[in-house]
Amino acid sequence: MSPSARGKFSGRPWDATFTDVSQRAGLTHPTVYGGVDRIDYLVESSGGGLAVIDFDRDGWQDLFVVNGTRFHEAAGSHHLLYRNNHDGTFTEVSERAGVAKSGWGMAVAVGDYDGDGWDDLFVTQWGHDILFRNNGNGTFSDVTAKAGLARAEVRWGAGATFVDYDRDGRPDLFVSTYLDFDPAKTPKPGGNPNCTWKGMNVACGPRGLAPGRHYLFHNERGKFVDVTRESGVLAASPVFGMTVVAADFDDDGWPDLYAASDSTPSHYFRNLHNGKFQEEGLERGVAVNEDGREQAGMGVAVADVNNDGRLDIFKTHFSEDTPVLYINEGRGSFRDATLTAGLGVETRYVGWGASLADFDNDGWADLFWVSGHLYPETKLADFPYRTPALLFRNLGAAKFEQLPPDLAGAAIAEPHSSRGSVVFDYDHDGDLDIAIWNRNEPVRLLRNGAAKPAQWIQFEAPLHTRVTLLRADGRRQAQEVVSQSSFYSAPGRVLHFGLRAATKADVEVQFPGQPPRTYRGLAAGQRHSLIQSK
Repeated sequence: MSPSARGKFSGRPWDATFTDVSQRAGLTHPTVYGGVDRIDYLVESSGGGLAVIDFDRDGWQDLFVVNGTRFHEAAGSHHLLYRNNHDGTFTEVSERAGVAKSGWGMAVAVGDYDGDGWDDLFVTQWGHDILFRNNGNGTFSDVTAKAGLARAEVRWGAGATFVDYDRDGRPDLFVSTYLDFDPAKTPKPGGNPNCTWKGMNVACGPRGLAPGRHYLFHNERGKFVDVTRESGVLAASPVFGMTVVAADFDDDGWPDLYAASDSTPSHYFRNLHNGKFQEEGLERGVAVNEDGREQAGMGVAVADVNNDGRLDIFKTHFSEDTPVLYINEGRGSFRDATLTAGLGVETRYVGWGASLADFDNDGWADLFWVSGHLYPETKLADFPYRTPALLFRNLGAAKFEQLPPDLAGAAIAEPHSSRGSVVFDYDHDGDLDIAIWNRNEPVRLLRNGAAKPAQWIQFEAPLHTRVTLLRADGRRQAQEVVSQSSFYSAPGRVLHFGLRAATKADVEVQFPGQPPRTYRGLAAGQRHSLIQSK
């Protein structure tokens, strides 16, 4: 069934068509992640992420790719770093940059943990996580042990985010784990009710396996100390943790935490301003859907979808279930608006990385997410392994419609088994492009080919900076710099606003721990750097 047949289609023109330019851009190295034709364990299908990071501070956004490996095979894979060449192409510089580490990579978060002005990378893995310090000369160093993050035990690191939860100017670190996994103790497919799906023998879990937990590490001048217990994070129920986003959801000036969970209620940690958190997912309306049912939370997108100045939450789920859109009604209280927003029409695919971004520069955040099944051995016609990405246009006031391929572009509809995704203006042409992590395939780069009649403005800012566009119609459109979102991915520090025909913009900027400042008459068509005074 075509997207337009799944719901009413407005027929309004759309000016953002995407074309696959991956090969031309030089993104040719395939990811290596678990079995190609079948998997024995969930760990083989649960990565990986992407990070947008200007690692050399040349003003152009580069791309980091989390990579994996395979069981019983020397796959020869490692994490990848692509440097932006400023001409629409990238050069792979992983070994030269010192990030060519191998392992079962999962997620990536970006933040300047040591305050030297250069963004660093934290990569979660099944096994041992890695903190890559940016040396400021085009290279990174593995400082995991030096920073106090090395652990003797093997963990399944999942979602992670840098978060300056105590506003002392030093980003702390929140890490979620998925489950307690040991291949020597975990059953292989067959002979277990938790190892079947649609009558097929598949990888076991997550139900039936021991769920993971969250960790919080306080940054003490570059050394991380485990404060999980005293912060109140340990009091939360065990979950199958996935993507984590840190943002000020209740508008009190302190970053909170939202942690998506697979097959368990998602967690909302409210910042109590005293070094402690309180888990309030159910009270805030973001733990389960409006029927009170837990969902398979994978990816998370955070943005202001109705231009009321508050951050809303979108979360992707498993097939035969809708995604969920939680509208922020003030002070961090949310309501499930999935059906009223027009997002209940798509339940066919397993959803992963998601972004709320203004692709056509009309002043409203559109919705994009990728999909792909877990099991490459899937042969069911209704549940293919490779499935398309999905693009929904924001019609205004949080009403969405799914765009058919002739408007979205054939590259959106091309099927893959995708996981992470990021949205960024890699070519500096004023519209937002998309990079997608595909399992056992190269990353795809989809270039936005809009005719560009609409204006735009961008802001590069530090972590947790809130920028609110003051619109001529009286609405307020908010965005915040976050360390992780989508699925296991880092969206970078550049915030993009569409302006339609406006040639200037008024914005309100709030740096962490400081009162908001208003800037008027900023020129459109430019990227503005926002620097927080000490």
